[in-house]
Amino acid sequence: MATTGETACDLIFREATVIDGSGAPRFVADVAVKRDRIAAIGDFAGVTAHEVVEARGLVLAPGFIDTHGHDDGAVLAMPGMEIKVSQGVTSVVNGNCGVSLAPLAIEGPPPPPVSTLGGPEDFAFPTMAAYLERLAACPPAVNTASLVGHSTLRVGAMSDLKREANAEELEVMRERLREAMAAGAIGLSSGVFYPPSQAATIAETVELARIAGEAGGIYTSHVRDESDAIVPSLQEAITVGAAAGAPVVISHHKVAGVKNFGRSRETLALLDKANATHEVGFDAYPYTAASSWLTPDYLCLCSRVTVTWSKTYPEMKGRDIAAIAREWGCDDEEAARRLQPGGAVYFLMDEADVRRIVSHPRAMIGSDGLPNDMHPHPRLWGTFPRVLGHYVRDEKLFGLEEAIRRMTSLPASTFGFAERGLVKHGAFADLVLFDPDIVIDTATFEQPVQAARGIELVLVNGVPVWRAGASTGARPGRVLRRQSMRVA
Repeated sequence: MATTGETACDLIFREATVIDGSGAPRFVADVAVKRDRIAAIGDFAGVTAHEVVEARGLVLAPGFIDTHGHDDGAVLAMPGMEIKVSQGVTSVVNGNCGVSLAPLAIEGPPPPPVSTLGGPEDFAFPTMAAYLERLAACPPAVNTASLVGHSTLRVGAMSDLKREANAEELEVMRERLREAMAAGAIGLSSGVFYPPSQAATIAETVELARIAGEAGGIYTSHVRDESDAIVPSLQEAITVGAAAGAPVVISHHKVAGVKNFGRSRETLALLDKANATHEVGFDAYPYTAASSWLTPDYLCLCSRVTVTWSKTYPEMKGRDIAAIAREWGCDDEEAARRLQPGGAVYFLMDEADVRRIVSHPRAMIGSDGLPNDMHPHPRLWGTFPRVLGHYVRDEKLFGLEEAIRRMTSLPASTFGFAERGLVKHGAFADLVLFDPDIVIDTATFEQPVQAARGIELVLVNGVPVWRAGASTGARPGRVLRRQSMRVA
């Protein structure tokens, strides 16, 4: 590395334990960053830099990629994105579960779950181009990629969501999706589990997913049923992707409800078999509870339900439905109805299934956090450090190199993020430095808004965004568009 004439680089990590994201064994090296790139990896004793970080005993890895975000509005409303950078996350995939902030322009409040992204004043992006241009002009701290939500398309094109789309409505959705893909969206997401899309036929979904596939995009799905009908629901998502010619990602894969505990053996085998003939991936989060909008329909699957927000009774946030029902002298279903509109955490999974799913070598990690919840699920703040600290270090379910591969290079290759997800010469300098001995989530179901421990320094495109437990205030994130997955 030449040093004459100018400072050789902007920052050097000295003697870091490098886990490069490929799954290869760790090694000790200096890593140099210049502008937005990794300039070199080696031994640079005596080389000058604007900043030198003594990293002995700390792990330097690629910045984590959150494959399942609902931060479409948060990246504009809270651009420091402490909820993500405090975990070491440097890139987020938004627009999941059929719900995206664009393309949509409506009057009045949208139906749930579209409403989880914000209020009516936030829905001012009739095109994906308008949304991505706003992000490029007012960047957040993290890189962002955007899926187009099937439910969002339906809400914007249909007056009656309780039926399949007619030819005219389907053509409106097609045109809006074509525009979005041309603007740089990375694919289509569906949420046929949710009311806005429950009436959609497979043919309707295939027609839209085909547009994404023809543009080189991906198809992700919150499947129709994650409990008793989990197998046919997975088969439906795989069928849609294969017919459309688009790679498939199953969102937050789980098996829900006591009588389905243990069925992850069956579902993982199904996904493995499907992947042999068509590209099928999945993401997961490391918790036994889910979170979504509040409805009595889900209570039968759960051992416990906690309110995350209620517009009618905001003081009930953080309390269990059962306790509220006793206080009101009614059953749980009636309490849930009275609390609407609202959100909830649903305890409906088995720890053994969670462990089996997150241990699978093709499991990517996605937080599925809801940043607008008043009392959010702890996954919003704790997902990635929980994997590193609890499941890797403490439970020893799999190795640190493997965990980082599935947080970095695996999602980068799955979603097509060029020159990200690896610590290598010339790659974008999305980096996280953490202490493997103490990294852990501190967010709990009782106290969910707490930053993790052990995340020392986070760089996005070469710029520090999190340092020593606090945001730096920098906002160097870029829009990751489908055409090139480079800068906006």
